[in-house]
Amino acid sequence: MSLSFVLKEGFSSIGRAKLPAAITVAISFFSLVLLGLFGTVSLSFYDLIQELRGRVELEVFFSDSMNREVAGSATEKMKGLAGVEEVSFVSREEAARIFSGEFGEDVVAILGSNPLPRSARISVQPGYASADSLALMVPAIREVAPGSDIRYNKAFLGQIEENARLFTFVTGALGILISVATVVMIGYTIRLAMHARQEKIRTMRLVGASGSFIAAPYIIEGALQGLLSGLLAAGALALLFELGIARYEPALYMVLRSSALLVYPSVVLLGLCLGFMGSATSVGRSLRLVAKKG
Repeated sequence: MSLSFVLKEGFSSIGRAKLPAAITVAISFFSLVLLGLFGTVSLSFYDLIQELRGRVELEVFFSDSMNREVAGSATEKMKGLAGVEEVSFVSREEAARIFSGEFGEDVVAILGSNPLPRSARISVQPGYASADSLALMVPAIREVAPGSDIRYNKAFLGQIEENARLFTFVTGALGILISVATVVMIGYTIRLAMHARQEKIRTMRLVGASGSFIAAPYIIEGALQGLLSGLLAAGALALLFELGIARYEPALYMVLRSSALLVYPSVVLLGLCLGFMGSATSVGRSLRLVAKKG
């Protein structure tokens, strides 16, 4: 098979079917722009979720039976537990200063003594900031510090998990729907092109041309349409983010920027892959139909 012939036929096929190709590129362009927007928002939302998970903390209040040395030793042991990012020890004196700073009152002056317990604050690694992981971490902490009271914001953590699941489901479903629609549109255009050239395909079959030789130009045509759509979509997204949002909503741009930089090349690659998949699926089906009629 001549590579130059296949490439030439792939490019010329687009020229022979300008209107269907233009419609497909336009629809694929808008589809990829939507996918790019969804992808950018989804990645930014994921980063936000990870940041919120990184703020999850456990407070371990040591029992009164544990003196400062034992509590400090237990704090050091907690640093070696799975999922623990950082541990800080809070003495009774420091707890009193924190109370005074938050409530503006001296607990010793009010009560005549300091009843606040020693404690440890544990920062959890984002990957462990889930209800299931913390359910395993809490018993491990209790083994290190028996009789301690362990607290964390379960409602806050549950809200994070619920929102993450919902957002992942919605964006995933929309992404799959748009991708399938793009594949179908590109495949439909290729099928029209092959239908218009059924006689030529039969003739090529009769003279001994292989299925791959016949199919290659059409697959390249679909891949080129997808690539062109991806390039146009990446350019449109870059204009939207780098000139529009960056100029008029700089705070929002800073949140989305890192995700957008990943989305630009991904949209181009996705367009190429969707074009290839759509054309390959359609070509295989069309060749089988031609073979049956022949």
